[in-house]
Amino acid sequence: MNGLKHAKANRGGRGASPTPACRGAVTAEFAVALPSVVLLLALLLAGSAAGVTQIRIEEAARGGARALARGAPAGEVGAIVRRLAGETAGSTVALDGEWLGVTVSGRVPGPVGSLIPWTLSASAWTRAEASGAVRPSAPDEVSRFPGQRA
Repeated sequence: MNGLKHAKANRGGRGASPTPACRGAVTAEFAVALPSVVLLLALLLAGSAAGVTQIRIEEAARGGARALARGAPAGEVGAIVRRLAGETAGSTVALDGEWLGVTVSGRVPGPVGSLIPWTLSASAWTRAEASGAVRPSAPDEVSRFPGQRA
C-alpha cells in the first residue's frame, strides 16, 4: 500500500527528491550570476542615459544656432542651451566668415556617468538670416563652458 501512495505522489512529473549533494546548487548558481546581471543592467541604463543626453545636446546646439541666425546675442544663446540641454551644459559661440556656430557640451548624468567621465558634445552651424544679426566678436560676448576662462 505504501508503494501505491508513493507512485501516486510521483505522477505529477516531479521525480525523486534531490539528494543532499544537490541541495543549494540553484542558490549558488544564482549568487554567481547575479553580479553579472546587475552589471549588465547598470551598463544598459548608463548607455540609455548617454543616448538621451546626446539627443538633448544636439537639440540645444540646433536651437542655439537658430537663435544666432535670427540675431540673438551670445548670452541669450547660452540661456537657450541651458534650457534645452540642462543647467550643467556649456556652450561656445564661434564665427567663421559668414557662418555662425554653436558647440554644446555636457556630461552624462547619474552615478555611472560620474564614474566614467563621458563628455558629450554637438555642434551646429548656420548663416545669419537677419541683416543686423549680432556677431560674436568680443570675448565677453561669447558664451563659455562652465569653469572655462576667456
